[in-house]
Amino acid sequence: MLLIKTIAISIVTYNSQDVFETLDNIVTKIMPYIKTNIYVFDNNSSDEYKKKLKSYGTQMSIHYHHENMGFGFGHNYNASKCNDEYFIVYNPDILADHETLIKMHDFMEDQVEVGMCVPKVLNKDGSIQYLIRKRLNLFDYMLRFIPFKFIRRLFDKRLANYECRDLSDERQEILFGSGCFMFFRTSIFKKIKGFDERFFMYFEDNDICQRLRAANEKIYYLPDATVIHFYAKGAHKSKKLFSIFIKSMVQYFNKWGWTFF
Repeated sequence: MLLIKTIAISIVTYNSQDVFETLDNIVTKIMPYIKTNIYVFDNNSSDEYKKKLKSYGTQMSIHYHHENMGFGFGHNYNASKCNDEYFIVYNPDILADHETLIKMHDFMEDQVEVGMCVPKVLNKDGSIQYLIRKRLNLFDYMLRFIPFKFIRRLFDKRLANYECRDLSDERQEILFGSGCFMFFRTSIFKKIKGFDERFFMYFEDNDICQRLRAANEKIYYLPDATVIHFYAKGAHKSKKLFSIFIKSMVQYFNKWGWTFF
């Protein structure tokens, strides 16, 4: 086992069928090589789901909550239980390996002014998910939900700029990273009081990036560290999730100021 500082992996799940592949991946690809503590927060999933989850209980800490309190609440709870040097916000649909975690760990050890870093996020086929953002405004968000391809083609250059598709493969400072995988210094995560729990789901990652930078903590993108994200795009497919997305978007812009274009 490599001699690096302890890392906490925090997973929040609610009936996510992908989590079992994710946990198996952690057990086989990460835990044998790195000293990690795994914290799983279940947001009141079904009884059958929880029964299956319990089979992992000897290898990790699992908390079964009595109601669904959202993404940020679960990660904040996990952070309150950990004393590890680093804290990873880790989606239940992520595949990673120990080499990625070591690269991110070593970078954070060398760059003490950085509070959080994120990896390059890939689809299963190896293509890039463009999840880094350089700006947030209402027009760009809603443009991504328009079903008519010809309209989106009219704004393709704008969307490419919004999605930072031109990022080089150099390690670099960014403004906004994706909440699917965030590698924090635990002390910094706790210093800024973790996620704002008023965001049940969506936009809590943008909000925490804003608060990190407000606390003079840098955010870095490490393209040489990669993870696979299954990325269901639930808000594009479910009316319920889309309504949660809209509510969180309104909360975000009410908090940080409205930018329309």
